[in-house]
Amino acid sequence: MAEYQAPIADMKFVLRELVDMELLRGLPGFAEMTPDVADAVLDEAAKFAGAVLSPLNRSGDLEGVRWQEGQVLTAGGWKQAYERFAADGWNALSCPVEFGGQNLPRALSALIEEMWNGANVAFALCPMLTRGAIDALELRGTEAQRELYLPKMVSGEWTGTMNLTEPQAGSDLSAVRTRAVPTADGRYLLTGQKIFITYGEHDLTGNIVHMVLARVAGAPDGVKGTSLFLVPKFLVNADGSLGARNDVHCLSVEHKLGIHASPTCVLAFGQNGGALGELIGEENRGLEYMFIMMNAARYSVGIEGVGLSERAYQTALAYARERIQGTEAGIRGGPRVAIVRHPDVRRMLLLMKSQTEAMRALAGVVAVSLDAARLHPSAEQRERHQAIADLMIPVIKGWCTENSVDIASLGIQVHGGVGFIEETGAAQFLRDARITPIYEGTTAIQANDLIGRKLARDGGHAARLIVAEMRTLARALGAEPKLSELATALSAGVDALERAIGYVVENYATDIRAVSVGAVPMLKLFGIVAGGWQLLRSALISHHRLAAAESSSADAGFYEAKILTARFYADYVLSQSSGLAHGIMRGAAGALAEGAL
Repeated sequence: MAEYQAPIADMKFVLRELVDMELLRGLPGFAEMTPDVADAVLDEAAKFAGAVLSPLNRSGDLEGVRWQEGQVLTAGGWKQAYERFAADGWNALSCPVEFGGQNLPRALSALIEEMWNGANVAFALCPMLTRGAIDALELRGTEAQRELYLPKMVSGEWTGTMNLTEPQAGSDLSAVRTRAVPTADGRYLLTGQKIFITYGEHDLTGNIVHMVLARVAGAPDGVKGTSLFLVPKFLVNADGSLGARNDVHCLSVEHKLGIHASPTCVLAFGQNGGALGELIGEENRGLEYMFIMMNAARYSVGIEGVGLSERAYQTALAYARERIQGTEAGIRGGPRVAIVRHPDVRRMLLLMKSQTEAMRALAGVVAVSLDAARLHPSAEQRERHQAIADLMIPVIKGWCTENSVDIASLGIQVHGGVGFIEETGAAQFLRDARITPIYEGTTAIQANDLIGRKLARDGGHAARLIVAEMRTLARALGAEPKLSELATALSAGVDALERAIGYVVENYATDIRAVSVGAVPMLKLFGIVAGGWQLLRSALISHHRLAAAESSSADAGFYEAKILTARFYADYVLSQSSGLAHGIMRGAAGALAEGAL
């Protein structure tokens, strides 16, 4: 199996043509983010992903992690790769400069995250969770906590985790039972058990900083009574040196379908009297603070889906070009050809390619709003971009991860029987991808968030901002005779999306069950149309570049492929919109009928 090769040309296209770099460079701290700087960072990241992380993907899957008397040992080569990852500064790309970060825009760091996930998703999970813990501390930690912990977390010397789930709670965080008892020195003693903690124990770094959701005695019932605590594996002295081992221990690691090289841990807090922790922010606001990490993680898990999709596509395309089988359709007695010549194989490969490029483009554009919501000097613009980011994060998370499972499955189908054999590597991508629609809230949780908090609560206002931009693009496409079919396809998709948004807004308060049964289809519809919006933007830009006759022959081939990919997406993916809208608006009666199950 060939090693991962970052899709540099498409990534640079996203940054140069789709992302609003002028807006980004106008934000505080981003003035020096030129295309040349971005290109250089992407090129170096591509080398690291292909040469260091990708070769460990298969061996890590085979070896997995080992639990040994409370210690967790990672696969061979993992520790050396992580040390190089941290030493080269990759852990700190979008982190604040004041704590040792490089403060790069999220649109750039997201593309690099995609590389890590495409090369080795089990490895990439560790820095992803650390980044979420950094966000929570940066925004809600005390000055002392930030100064003590952030420099070593930003550098990668220490890693971070997110501890929510418990055996009896699952996704229902109102059922969290981990307890926190105040001590005389202002700290807390925590007792309880957490499950499914990614990189909750490992041998990569000297310390692990756990962000733990727990209840203080006397707190209100439900999610309103949860608080957030910082609980390090080793206690930290005032000078930053490590002190005694804290009372948090790994009881076991899970044996999983995929991501075998990523330790998924059961952690026990307080087996020997209590794990010492520090309160983050105020008591009983834990879930609010945890969602700082959660939203960052949800976006990043969506990026996992993009990276896995790209890797599955690369592997399937390489196999299809090499595998000689059968003659070409319509050529009687012709020579045996590579299967990439067979019509259905081409259809599958283009489904993989077009959806991956649509997801990458959409994630890159949404990343601009993530930064603008924090940094734009205008309060009105910060509010606008926050509304867009809030709306699109469940779409990025849910749509990209569900797609990654389908795309990885298509990759196996392209391989035929050998795709079902582990040695080809195609099966690993499906096994690894299957967790992503479950991570950080299942697709249904993302979809319920979309219809409830992001559509019904604001009357569809943020969604209509995006719909208006889609309509503008459709008019621009319609003004180009060669792209008129794309304009028609986009307009039909936007019509379907707008009908579905109207249905949700009008009926959520009065018939929540009927609207909720169509929540996941609504998320899929939003993703398909939003992805089409960006892919068809790419087609229009490419059309203009070709018309200007300023492209080299290599560039011309890239731009022509962009237009063809968009046309395929319009015909095979965007065309699903009307059917999804029909199900959202009409499907409740059959789905909810008492005798149906």
